Amino acid sequence: MSKITHISGTPQWNSILSSNTYVIADFYADWCGPCKTIAPVFEQLAQQEAKPGRLAFVKVDVDAQQGVAGKYGVSAMPTFLVLKSGSVTETIRGANPAALRAAVTKAAADAAKGGARASAAFQSKGHVLGAGGSGGASSTTGDWTWNLTQRRGGLFDTIVRFLALYIITLFSFDALAAARESQFNVNKKNQ
Repeated sequence: MSKITHISGTPQWNSILSSNTYVIADFYADWCGPCKTIAPVFEQLAQQEAKPGRLAFVKVDVDAQQGVAGKYGVSAMPTFLVLKSGSVTETIRGANPAALRAAVTKAAADAAKGGARASAAFQSKGHVLGAGGSGGASSTTGDWTWNLTQRRGGLFDTIVRFLALYIITLFSFDALAAARESQFNVNKKNQ
């Protein structure tokens, strides 16, 4: 019996994310040769490591589930995401069995330390009364620069980054230094 869930829609995806500590997702396409090559490795890892409530394995067909794939900026197949409590902790692009095994082993070891995921009713981060969202915290509403520097994917983001870097370097005396320090530099680590 397969321990891999094939995602049929966003509600199912959200349900799996909320009911498991770790989710290992294989974003694939039926026409993708490398996806077919690494599929047996993914199946083997799922058989060995899947633990209900702790570690789930899912396959997401990028052609059928464009909303889920788009949410994570998946642009190459296969792409494997390791999600912990709904947040991406690791991304593996391409059919790289060694990297996939290492990521799954790391997630399985961490998942084995903790208990199974609690029900959705007890997963809220909670709110502090009177906090109101102000008090020095920066708001992301309408802050387009925050969105561009945080989202890493998609054709639109790639085009915006290219044009922004081009304009920045065009009007700079030291183009290389300006590009390196730009908020649009994809290799720059966020401070």
